[in-house]
Amino acid sequence: MPQISEALKALKASATVAFNTKATELKRSGVDVVAMTAGEPDFQPPEHVIAAAHEAIDKGMTKYTPAEGTAELREAVAEKFRRENGLTYAPNQISASTGGKQVLYNGFMAVLNPGDEVIIPAPYWVSYPAQVQLAGGVSVPVTTRPEDGFIPSVEDIEAAITARTRVIVINSPSNPTGAVYPPEVVRGISELAQRHDLWLFSDDLYEHLVYDGEFVSAATFAQDRTLIIHGASKAYALTGWRIGYGAGPQELIKAMNKLQGQVTSSANALAQHAVVAALNEVEKTRAFIEMTKEAYKARRDVLVGGLNRLGLKTPTPQGAFYVMSDLTPIHKDETEAATLLLEHAHVGVVPGTDFDAPGQARFSYATSMENIEKALERIEAFVGAKV
Repeated sequence: MPQISEALKALKASATVAFNTKATELKRSGVDVVAMTAGEPDFQPPEHVIAAAHEAIDKGMTKYTPAEGTAELREAVAEKFRRENGLTYAPNQISASTGGKQVLYNGFMAVLNPGDEVIIPAPYWVSYPAQVQLAGGVSVPVTTRPEDGFIPSVEDIEAAITARTRVIVINSPSNPTGAVYPPEVVRGISELAQRHDLWLFSDDLYEHLVYDGEFVSAATFAQDRTLIIHGASKAYALTGWRIGYGAGPQELIKAMNKLQGQVTSSANALAQHAVVAALNEVEKTRAFIEMTKEAYKARRDVLVGGLNRLGLKTPTPQGAFYVMSDLTPIHKDETEAATLLLEHAHVGVVPGTDFDAPGQARFSYATSMENIEKALERIEAFVGAKV
């Protein structure tokens, strides 16, 4: 058989996808599994966004768009940043991609050379180090602690900076921890980037899902060196529509667009038109976001309270729709603990191994309250005298 790339042989498969697949396979075999693995809203998208997608079909908007996205979408994104974040971007400083994940990958490919280092607070989203690796870079994790709410220390990040450092990643609200970085922490990290001439990659995808604390983007303090990674997936429940968008200095965006033009070209034309409606029809979209936030917060409170009651230590996240829970009372190895929960309690979670969170697992509460209560009942019945 002809060879397979060594780079891809070395690449880990996504643990989130792996455990979600296991849960799906059990379901298909007839087992009633409560899957709390995927970060996917269980709500249908806003009605006005669905209507805009139908409009796009009716108008025959089915052709290629510019690789960087339609002018209408990039203008709507720029207006969103002005209206909601006080940030000024021209349309040529905006790039629309096939999901936020592609924005991030384009960014790493645009700024990294072999051996360059990227500082990533841990626990982290599993795709950060994978994408850094594909771009020839080296991930440098900076550990955060549950007792600190998984908020990184500016001092610890500074201690990790070397002559090879090129990027610091900020993810607030965080996947997988739900941590929301206080403004002074974001400012402190931004000042480090200014002082050491580094890029900031600010993954703001969960911006609208903040229950406690205050969201602030790194671009507020260092716009000239920040790439904002954003998109329509989480706040608008448009995961499968695959629209992400990035904002940053023109030269960086230009380089990212060049890459995208050779790899995927434009994002889905129909979905781009629909996301314009999500961004521009502000009052309708705001009502949808507030409705979903209220539901997520109630779910969070029930899940966190229930897990802690069972002896599985779980800090209260301030945003997103995940909790990180200590599963060592079930088994000291987090993968084994997650496997036991899936096979015996029929509750699917993602072990913390690939998040760089030993002993822990991520629970997604982007599912119904009924499922959360059912999961807690099953975990309680399984762990019994263990906790």
